[in-house]
Amino acid sequence: MIHLFSWPTPNGIKVQIMLEEIGLPYKVTGIDITQGDQFKPSFLKISPNNKMPAIIDEKGPGGRPLSVFESGAILMYLAEKTGKLMPKRTRDKMEVIQWLMFQMGTVGPMLGQANFFRKYCPVKVPYALKRYTNEAGRLYGVLDRRLKNNEYLASAKYSIADIAVWPWIIPYFQGVKLEDHRHVNRWFRQIEKRAAVQRGLLILSDRQAPGEEIKMDKAAKEKLYGATQRDAGKRRTAA
Repeated sequence: MIHLFSWPTPNGIKVQIMLEEIGLPYKVTGIDITQGDQFKPSFLKISPNNKMPAIIDEKGPGGRPLSVFESGAILMYLAEKTGKLMPKRTRDKMEVIQWLMFQMGTVGPMLGQANFFRKYCPVKVPYALKRYTNEAGRLYGVLDRRLKNNEYLASAKYSIADIAVWPWIIPYFQGVKLEDHRHVNRWFRQIEKRAAVQRGLLILSDRQAPGEEIKMDKAAKEKLYGATQRDAGKRRTAA
């Protein structure tokens, strides 16, 4: 049994989809990031960076429980565990890994900043708005050029690279129109139709619908963006 700790943000959704794709039994605990669930000592034991998602595999290597944090690492672990959605040949595997790292190192951080400064920042910062909106457009261009001659990001087959990037293209508040990028739009709509993707999107959707604005009061914003984030590690060390 896989125990998933998640919330329906892009990083949470990617692991929810992965678990539906590979068919392993799992159970879900919602980590409500607006209420500070990510700072609970029980969660910090498995995710010391106080970020979800995270998993505990009750039957990890050697039959012993294993916890994994960081969504990209979780995708790689589950792919290796099941032999699914990751090629065996080194050349093909590296195609998948490099596009997975592209998501982890660039797509997620840059589109996340675009979302923040365009929607959630309490003050308008013109330079940041321009910087991250432009970067969002650039990244959509990179994806569009890649997908012009490739059905999927890493190869002719659907893989964890697609699972990693796809939730970030759900229309959020990036200032980019999906329809303006024909090949990304084709790829997005094609993946959107997969039954496992549709099931993955339903997980915890009664608490936060994917793509919708996260409703936050002042206290919730402080938990996500304020001193609570900065001091989480200090409090744990002191304890």
